[in-house]
Amino acid sequence: MSDSEVITIMILFHFSGYKCLKHFYVRHVLGHMRHLFPTPVSYNRFTELARRVIVPFILFLKKCLMGGCTGISFVDSTALRVCRNQRIHLHRVFKGLAQRGQCSMGWFYGFKLHLVCNERGELLSFMLTPGNVDDRDPLRNSSFLENISGKLVGDKGYISKGLFEKLFIDGIQL
Repeated sequence: MSDSEVITIMILFHFSGYKCLKHFYVRHVLGHMRHLFPTPVSYNRFTELARRVIVPFILFLKKCLMGGCTGISFVDSTALRVCRNQRIHLHRVFKGLAQRGQCSMGWFYGFKLHLVCNERGELLSFMLTPGNVDDRDPLRNSSFLENISGKLVGDKGYISKGLFEKLFIDGIQL
């Protein structure tokens, strides 16, 4: 199965209405869409292939699917939990990458997804960081706000005099 086929299946899953990737793959892809994917693989092999295509998929998102800045942008972050707090010491998959962090919903173990979008809801930029990274840190990274200008609206967690001054010099009003 080619990388483009794996990416296509992953995108179709999110539009399918299925809640479980395994059910979608086994029932829908292998059952109803077999003619579209000439060299199907088992579900276990598919998950291995999916891990391999994550970096090319992110690069595709960054280069091809981003919206344009309209002068008004919104920034926020959300927690991506990788396990429950009680299981942190047993977790091995993201050991060394995921970190304990805090958000408005309490403590978690995992990552933070930082997003910037325009008023039309189009994604302008995104960044994945360990859970212990401050919400303001990605705004200090020039590549995160590369194509952003005008007003940038965020919640009170983004208030910082130093950050405001740095962004103002770059043409962004926080």
